Amino acid sequence: MREIETAKITQEVARMCQEANFYLGEDVIAALKKGRDNDTSDVAKQVLDQILQNAEIAATERIPLCQDTGLAVIFIDLGQDVHVTGGDLYTAIEDGIRKGYEEGYLRKSVVTQPFSARVNTKDNTPAVIHTRIVPGDQLKVTVAPKGGGSENMSRVTVLKPAQGKQGVIDYVVSVVEEAGSNPCPPIIVGVGIGGTIEQTALIAKRSLLREVGKPNPDPEVADLEAELLKRVNALGTGPQGFGGNTTALAVHVETYPAHIASMPVAVNIQCHSARHKEAVL
Repeated sequence: MREIETAKITQEVARMCQEANFYLGEDVIAALKKGRDNDTSDVAKQVLDQILQNAEIAATERIPLCQDTGLAVIFIDLGQDVHVTGGDLYTAIEDGIRKGYEEGYLRKSVVTQPFSARVNTKDNTPAVIHTRIVPGDQLKVTVAPKGGGSENMSRVTVLKPAQGKQGVIDYVVSVVEEAGSNPCPPIIVGVGIGGTIEQTALIAKRSLLREVGKPNPDPEVADLEAELLKRVNALGTGPQGFGGNTTALAVHVETYPAHIASMPVAVNIQCHSARHKEAVL
């Protein structure tokens, strides 16, 4: 049994909350540059250049990529041979969020009683935490701040099994078309297919952690990703809604076995500030 102190977890989460908001991943930068080089619209190229410049300024000056520094979504892979000492794991994570958002001068965006008073908690907690128990003696923590603009345009439905692949394509494309410029394209489109409504929503969000544009290892799913990306970019929404053929940088699809009577589908949209950092303790 390997022991990990909660103080270490708190420190790492605080660091990742800041770095996720200051530094855009190299995979995202590469995808944005590819979009700029390949887009047929001069306006789209200019917008993508500005997005890249924004990322450079944020990294150099250690300031947020976007004023919306997100609700903290945390993914935990907890090794079954790990013993967390010195306190509660979730408390340690939320202490790290408080510390990171305060010290990094990041906007606090969480409110209580969402249907009425909507009072700001003033420390960006509580977080949304997803935990998996996995083999081994390591603790993997991924911090993925999720902005409201892109989350607001995400959708979940349950299709009839008979609608099949074409039903999935039509639904995903319709969700992106409806979203328009609201989620600050170019976007990354996470798609979950199968399971139950909560499972398909979760795998759609998890898919956004994948390296941008890295295909699903299942060839059939990878073909679906490529077809969806082509259809989405044919919409012509373009960067920030100014037109062009770079509406999305990638479509990531994950699947899960489903009940014989249903086919849940989730679309989780991520803006071009595709922020996440991970640490293995």
